[in-house]
Amino acid sequence: MRKLLLSALVLAAVSSLTAQAAVTDSMIEQEAKTGKEVLSYGLGTRGQRFSPLTQINTKSIKTLAPAWSFSFGGEKQRGQESQPLINNGKMFVTASYSRIFAIDTKTGKKLWKYEHRLPEGIMPCCDVVNRGAALYDNLVIFGTLDAQLVALDQTTGKVVWKEKIDDFAAGYSYTAAPLIAKGLVLTGVSGGEFGVVGRVEARDAKTGKMVWTRPTVEGHMGTLNGKDNGITGTTNATWPGELWKTGGAATWLGGTYDPETGLAYFGTGNPGPWNSHLRKGDNLYSCSTVAVDVATGKIVWHYQNTPNDGWDFDGVNEFVTFDMDGKRVGGKADRNGFFYVNDAKTGKLINAFPFVKKVTWATGIDLKSGRPNYVPENRPGDPTAGADGKKGATVFAAPSFLGGKNQMPMAYSPKTGMFYVPSNEWGMDIWNEPVSYKKGAAYLGAGFTIKTINDDYIGALRAIDPKTGKIAWEVKNGAPLWGGVMTTAGDLVFWGTPEGYLKAADAKTGKVVWQFQTGSGIVAPPVTWQEGDTQYLAVVSGWGGAVPLWGGDVASKVNYLEQGGSVWVFKLAGK
Repeated sequence: MRKLLLSALVLAAVSSLTAQAAVTDSMIEQEAKTGKEVLSYGLGTRGQRFSPLTQINTKSIKTLAPAWSFSFGGEKQRGQESQPLINNGKMFVTASYSRIFAIDTKTGKKLWKYEHRLPEGIMPCCDVVNRGAALYDNLVIFGTLDAQLVALDQTTGKVVWKEKIDDFAAGYSYTAAPLIAKGLVLTGVSGGEFGVVGRVEARDAKTGKMVWTRPTVEGHMGTLNGKDNGITGTTNATWPGELWKTGGAATWLGGTYDPETGLAYFGTGNPGPWNSHLRKGDNLYSCSTVAVDVATGKIVWHYQNTPNDGWDFDGVNEFVTFDMDGKRVGGKADRNGFFYVNDAKTGKLINAFPFVKKVTWATGIDLKSGRPNYVPENRPGDPTAGADGKKGATVFAAPSFLGGKNQMPMAYSPKTGMFYVPSNEWGMDIWNEPVSYKKGAAYLGAGFTIKTINDDYIGALRAIDPKTGKIAWEVKNGAPLWGGVMTTAGDLVFWGTPEGYLKAADAKTGKVVWQFQTGSGIVAPPVTWQEGDTQYLAVVSGWGGAVPLWGGDVASKVNYLEQGGSVWVFKLAGK
């Protein structure tokens, strides 16, 4: 009888812990308002990366110091782009090579680790990175480099369900943090350089069962509950011949979700191949923001940032919703060097302006038509126009294809009304080449060399007013910025640099008020949360990502930077 009683007490205790850990839709919707936990990539599904916490502020930050640090260990370093999640005293943080750790937030003790068994032949475009997980119920859900989605028990780390996203041998992979909306887990796909077809998928977050799919290249069929749900767009309306079948438009950075509109916003990548002369037309829905109805999987509106892209200006960057002049709108700092403000409900363009100093491919964005004013002579040349048909005319283009902003997320402060954008000033020599599709092979049709523009800096954190397009202040950086940004009600902006520093500046003036050397380059976004009466801050450190792999002249300038793999946690001294 005593054993039965003890067993019942143990089961009750486990059940109580599980109930406490269970993440609900209402918790996710309240996350950004309370700031006490971090349940979503973006510190809320809208992606503002604004925390209402104030304990760490411009006055108190001088005593901010490390609380603990945790190493990912092993020989598997490379780029660490993950944003940690915090729930019920546990941190869930992904790492390179499709690993995930659960860590005690107070002590830094490892609770469990899951290491996905990766097959030979995976083809990640831009390093073996993972940007984070999603939490729902008692599950932590993340994607893998071989294009699978894995749901683990938050308490034990045991696999609850696992689903295949697509065939890694065809060039598909997965690197983004999944998005939770109304009990669904929304994911995109990576692999835009391999002739894949981009899409958004929604699964039941508890079971992994597919609910709907929505391709992001016109001509492909969507599904809802296993049945056809209409093709995307109109076949061959903006794509010639058969190229839409390998059209790219990968949704590799994931999305945001606004409960007020009921829409999920996903950015789409480059069309395939890079050689734009092969695909006359706008090539929908590549290089766009697509707003998808979460209930039906239908595209409600789209806005194309770079029609007929010829420079690999992926439009995947995050669409962050906010309130401006009584309207719910969204801001996007595109790889092409322009910042866009669109109506979040209709997609109507409200404002567009450059956020980098040098843009060569267009002179501006026509606010009436929403289309760019191209500079035709600055489009890479058609290879078939040359004498030998092997190489088109080379042009210098800015920004480079690595973008005015790339994967590193920006932040928005409703307190200052400004966006804080990690920007880069660089260009490239680029030319087109003949190419044909082969399953699993790179599908570019272009060559390039990344070039620096300025002698003194590449990166610049910029405070930008979305109404006027004016840069309120900037903090320049020698190496390119590749980690994300967070801002707080304590009037602070936090960001990391490849040189290893986690920095904080006054959100109003840009004055740097604190920095800490983490020992390796930071290419990940920081987070903050509150436990008891203490506000904590965390960031993942570990140099890598696309820059050292694709960066040309820039890569050679930063080849002295050391790899790493750890998460650092900070709090005020005495707390």
